[in-house]
Amino acid sequence: MGDPRIRRIRPGDVPAAVRLVEELAEYERARHECGLTEEQLHHALFRDAPALFGHVAEVDGAVVGTALWFLDFSTWRGTHGIYLEDLYVRPAHRGAGLGRALLRALAEECVAHGYARLEWSVLDWNAPAIGFYRSLGAVPQDEWTVFRLTDEALTRLGSAPPGRDG
Repeated sequence: MGDPRIRRIRPGDVPAAVRLVEELAEYERARHECGLTEEQLHHALFRDAPALFGHVAEVDGAVVGTALWFLDFSTWRGTHGIYLEDLYVRPAHRGAGLGRALLRALAEECVAHGYARLEWSVLDWNAPAIGFYRSLGAVPQDEWTVFRLTDEALTRLGSAPPGRDG
């Protein structure tokens, strides 16, 4: 069924996938925040009980795109879904249907396993991506606001004695 240019990520693809994540971070104006190493990505993808999964887009033997994802769970639907952490296709290969094919591979995963949703976040200034996602029928969840704890705030909360507000 799927597109022959799309396949599951393999251990040998990890260096290329890390470079693609770095390129995505650069595009998103946050390269300084990206510290992903090949060892970290390999461990997340290929340990005994993986926490991360991935697909790659390959053209002429070169990995030119990636989709890195993990399972989430909807208590309201009572089933898992896929959360797409990163989707990236090199600019020179955009417009050839690779982004759509990567998303289709994830939608196929959802259908095959009975998962209820496929979700991801997009920066509000990324108009080309937003237009692309809307063209697929994706709907923004404007009523939700993403919150995140990192760095000192995460450490403070995680280190606070029980019953204290950090």
